[in-house]
Amino acid sequence: MNTYDKYIVAFSGGKDSIACFLHLLDIGIPKSKIELWHHCIDGREGSTLMDWPVTEDYCRKFAAAFEVPIFFSWKQGGFEAEMNRENALTNPSSFEYPDDNIIECGVSGGERGKLSTRLKFPQVSADLTVRWCSAYLKIDVCTIAINNQARFHNSRTLVISGERAEESPARAKYSDFEPDRSDNRTGKTRRHVDRWRPVHKWKEKEVWAIIEKYRVNPHPAYRMGWGRLSCMFCIFGSANQFASANAVARHRLKKLIDYEKAFSSSIKRKKYLPEVIAEGTPYKTITPGLALKALSKRYIDSILVDEWITPAGAYAESTGPT
Repeated sequence: MNTYDKYIVAFSGGKDSIACFLHLLDIGIPKSKIELWHHCIDGREGSTLMDWPVTEDYCRKFAAAFEVPIFFSWKQGGFEAEMNRENALTNPSSFEYPDDNIIECGVSGGERGKLSTRLKFPQVSADLTVRWCSAYLKIDVCTIAINNQARFHNSRTLVISGERAEESPARAKYSDFEPDRSDNRTGKTRRHVDRWRPVHKWKEKEVWAIIEKYRVNPHPAYRMGWGRLSCMFCIFGSANQFASANAVARHRLKKLIDYEKAFSSSIKRKKYLPEVIAEGTPYKTITPGLALKALSKRYIDSILVDEWITPAGAYAESTGPT
């Protein structure tokens, strides 16, 4: 596997993407070849609708702890702008890249496609045209960033992502290894890009085992009881998760409820958020201290700890992609 010029880890800060990175270290991939790429769900234009505030800095501190570079990319305006698209093109994507050891920012997209309208939340579905948040805010953003950097021309790149078969029947059908969407190995620039899912066959126990081995302190959401790290208000969230999110950040969740009213369309298809929240029970492992850490834009804890403790969210409910 050590035949590529660059190894790009799609890095959410969640357990599976952490396991992917640590597995690269285990099999001897030099850190000098590895980059972490984090896609900012809310963008960087001021929206704070969906994501955990601390996630971006957690990822930044993780990269610093392991002495590897991290680059951020995003759809301009993020989730909120795409959801509010009305008779318009999708916004361009922005992406960071290295230039003489200085992080520069490029922009691409937003000029092609067709005028269209959303004005509703993405819906729980394996169809990415319906669950557009994954397609537009993660997959497309990553592809655009690779396609628009000359440093990937005439080279071999491996993109690593953390989908696991255990998560859903649909993900069980994913290939462990295949050409990436950005691959252009037969084109003029000979951009060879493969996609590898190294933890695809892993069980959750194996994921936490490698995290414990390297003594990585999990994201505060895991420590509060969440079983997976995604958006704070992920469309896949269970009643308990939405009740827990409401307990942690009621003021932020209210904006989603207001959007449901404005769209006359719910985030959960058949139930509106007040009903979903009423059916759930907040996690008993939420503490004011952990909630404050999760809602901060600055991650203040250590990434590497002397005494590793299994987080409350390990082996807990982990509602995620179908």
